[in-house]
Amino acid sequence: MKLRSLLFVPGDRPDRMEKAKGLDADALIIDLEDSVAFARKQDARLAAVEFLSRTRGVLQRFVRINPLDTELADRDLEAVIGERPDALVLPKAEGAASIRHLDRKLAQLGDILPLVLPIATETPKAVFRLAEYAEVAERLVGLSWGAEDLPAMVGAATSRRDDGSYTPPYEVVRSLALFGASAAGTAAIETVFPAFRDLDGLAQYAKRGMRDGFAGMMAIHPAQISVINAAFTPSREALDHARAVVSAFEADPGAGVIVLDGKMIDAPHLKQARRLLSFAKV
Repeated sequence: MKLRSLLFVPGDRPDRMEKAKGLDADALIIDLEDSVAFARKQDARLAAVEFLSRTRGVLQRFVRINPLDTELADRDLEAVIGERPDALVLPKAEGAASIRHLDRKLAQLGDILPLVLPIATETPKAVFRLAEYAEVAERLVGLSWGAEDLPAMVGAATSRRDDGSYTPPYEVVRSLALFGASAAGTAAIETVFPAFRDLDGLAQYAKRGMRDGFAGMMAIHPAQISVINAAFTPSREALDHARAVVSAFEADPGAGVIVLDGKMIDAPHLKQARRLLSFAKV
């Protein structure tokens, strides 16, 4: 499943869902959590069900439910699961136990088990459980992280410096989420860039994400989609180099080290090249 860009759409805004259907996001995340006021939760569920019912097979439809320890999550699942969303986005996830908790709830509703995208760093406890996702890797479509809820929970003023970059504690959290996803063999999805009018800043942020090993990124505004897609689409030059690396080793399968374009390349370079080609589905 290609997941360069995942666009959040408020569940109580069917007009925005309809507009989003025609955009180039690789997946839509119909949000029943933070972007929907408590008084409009049921309206959001009804709108989500209507949208899901007529878009199956048309696009990748994810649904962000409310946290599992709330009755809201039960109502969300009861409403949407019959329409078979392609994945559930799980906020406040805390390791493998949260995935198993979700699966017990799903079993009570008919054992429909869509894949799960945990938002895996929104509580302090969650940070220490990132390695556990390898235990439930078959249930994951990816793993993402968040930089908004966590600082509020630990009493930090913000997770970012004045220039928008992360402060050291949240750089650590980002790194651990990336490594947790890799350990589970699933796609690491970069968190949102809140300054949605700053497309230049977004381009740099998304470019860093691709550089560091993230496979895609969540978006909060339609204008962000094309920038994110461009950042997470490997360049022709990068793909040509990856093909050249693979070809060089195929031509000399017994070699441990090969010289290519005047540079020494070895097994890690080959692994990186194959990963890039697989990522681009070339």
